[in-house]
This record gives sequence, C-alpha cells and structure tokens, in this order.
Amino acid sequence: MPREVTRHIKDSVSNMLWGRAAGRCQFDGCNRLLSRSPVTQESVNIAERAHIWSFSDDGPRGNEGADDESLNDLGNLMLVCHDCHRKMDNKKDGGRYTVELLQSWKTSHEHRVEVVTGINPSKRSHVLMYGANVGDQAAPLDFHLACTAMFPNRYPAEAQPIRLGMVNSAWRDRDAEFWKIEATNLDRQFSDSVSSPLARGLISHLSVFAFAPQALLMRLGASLTDIPDIDVFQLRREPRGWQWATSAPSADVIIDRPTTPAGPAALVVGVSATIVPDRIRRVLGRDTALWTVRVPSPHNDWLCSRDQLRALRRAFRQVFDEIKAAHGQAATIHVFPAMPIAAAVEFGRVRMPKADAPMLIYDQVNERAGFVPAITLGGGEPQGENK
Repeated sequence: MPREVTRHIKDSVSNMLWGRAAGRCQFDGCNRLLSRSPVTQESVNIAERAHIWSFSDDGPRGNEGADDESLNDLGNLMLVCHDCHRKMDNKKDGGRYTVELLQSWKTSHEHRVEVVTGINPSKRSHVLMYGANVGDQAAPLDFHLACTAMFPNRYPAEAQPIRLGMVNSAWRDRDAEFWKIEATNLDRQFSDSVSSPLARGLISHLSVFAFAPQALLMRLGASLTDIPDIDVFQLRREPRGWQWATSAPSADVIIDRPTTPAGPAALVVGVSATIVPDRIRRVLGRDTALWTVRVPSPHNDWLCSRDQLRALRRAFRQVFDEIKAAHGQAATIHVFPAMPIAAAVEFGRVRMPKADAPMLIYDQVNERAGFVPAITLGGGEPQGENK
C-alpha cells in the first residue's frame, strides 16, 4: 500500500532553506537569483522547493528507504528555479540526477554561501580590468573569471569592474599611431576612473587583471606606483585561468651584469622567452652595456605563483638601483621585455618616478623584423616609431 506523505513544508523549513541557499538556485552551475524577475527585474519569488527523495513513492528518484518524517525536512529539499526543477524531475527515476548527485550539489552550494557571507568586509577589492590589442588578438577579460580568481582572499567591492582600454579598437601594435593613442587613452581613463575615486577615499584595494602589449602593461604599472594595496593577477595557459598556484617549481631569478658599464644601458627581461644579445645590439650598437633579469628555464607559463612574482619584484628593484649607480640617474635605460602580464605590471610599479632613470620600452614588431621604441616611462611622452 502506498505511503501517504503530505506535500506541506513548514514555514520554518522554507525560511531556513532560503537562508542556506542565499536566495539562489542550488542546481550546479545555475545560481539564478530567485527573488527577482529576470525579465522585468521586479521583486518576486520565483523559487521552487524541490525534493531530493520524492515525497511520493512513484515520484522522481522514489523514496524507498527514506524516512517519511524527513521527506519535507531541510536536508531533503533544494531551492531551485522552475527550469532546473523540470530538468531534475523530468524522468521518473531521476535519470542522471541521482540522489547522491543532488545531495552533493546542495552541500556544495550551502558551503559556498556560508564561506562567502562570512568574508570580512575588509576583503573588499575593486576589480580593475585593462585591455588592449596584442597583435590581432583582443583582450580576453571576463569579470566572473576574475572574481573566481580573487576568491576566497578577496571579493569584488562592486557588481561591475573598473574597465580601462579602448573597446573594439581598430589600432594594432604594428601601427605607428598605436602607442601614443593607447598610452594617452590609458592615462586619461586611469585619472578619471582610478585616481579620482582613490583621492576621494572610494577605493581601498585593487585587484588588477590585464591583457595588453608589455609596454602598455608597464605604463599601467607605473600609474599604480603610489597605490600600496594591490593584487596583480596572471593569465595562465595551463590550466587556463587567473588563479595563482599555491606552489611553484622554482622562484629563482638571475641578474647578469655587463663587464663594463660603458655604452648605452640595455635591460633585458627574459622570463617568458630568451632574448639573444645580438637582437639588442642591432638596435643600440655593439658597445651596449647589457643587463639581464632572467630565470633558469624561460617559458610562457613560468610565472604561476605569488612567490615567483615577489622574486621578480625584488630583482627589478635591485637591477634598477645597480644600473643607476653604474650609468647615472640621467641615463636612459633601454628595456627589452619578454615577460608575463603580471611581471610587466609589477615592473612599472617597482619603478620610482622621482628616483629612477627614465626608461624607453621596446616592442617586438615582426613586420620590422626586430625591436622598435614603443613607450617611455619618465623623461618624456610615449613614442611609437614602428612606421
């Protein structure tokens, strides 16, 4: 004889379910807000309470072996949207939406809500996203992926990021006008969107996500010099994403110095790849004083941990001081970079505008078969000569 189980769910159980779910759909990957119409944005309850074990014997997933008294309890209920409720209960046996799977989703969602709502308000961070074309490739910047990378150490202070950069720009880094246009736009947007709110006390921490040519990343970093509380993130290829690894194979950074400081000072940064000296001497001449910051095995994904980034910062600061001591503060440092995103931003941040020598950053332009001047840090306006 079929058991008779009521559909009635106590108000106290419903209230607890809403609280545990934070008013969002608990179906894995949905997370829809259930207190607002997705069409009109009006406040309305669009939530449904779904049973994991069915309240009836012949319902989806059944209830054989389940205690009648617990079928309408909190542990057997999920807060879901209508669409996900239909998916879960579409087949009589539940199909691939088994009891075990739904229980794991419910547990995971409620744990995430508990962790997120327990974050201290001091962990709020404004997300700064800067993008510019790298060759023909546009910037792959996604706010939700950025938020995932920040969690659980930080969480976004606003529902939208601070976005810098030219949207749908037709300019490419091989164009003669590219560097001046992009650098001027970056400086103006930074002043309006970052410097001004910062001066008014509206920003206390920044999480920086960027994708742009290295010279522009350094320019961005130079703008961030006076902001002490910043996290800079690195876009990794494997695994794809912005999350830092908890450990790295090596944080060793090597500084190679010239035998004599005579001639123009060239600083080569070889982290993502090796730059052979002849490429530099073709630009500056045979008497170039070559300084190098490098890692033992350069490759695209070498930078994967915060420890490695800290090691690079220390090396940058040290080599800046050594070059200034050897060549004088007025001598321009010619910079030839092959480094990851976060390293380029930190390179600019480490430079002290009033104490360090001016720098001329070069960019590799395949159409010119070599390096060309791109942007200056200190000592003048940005310049592009890749005509």
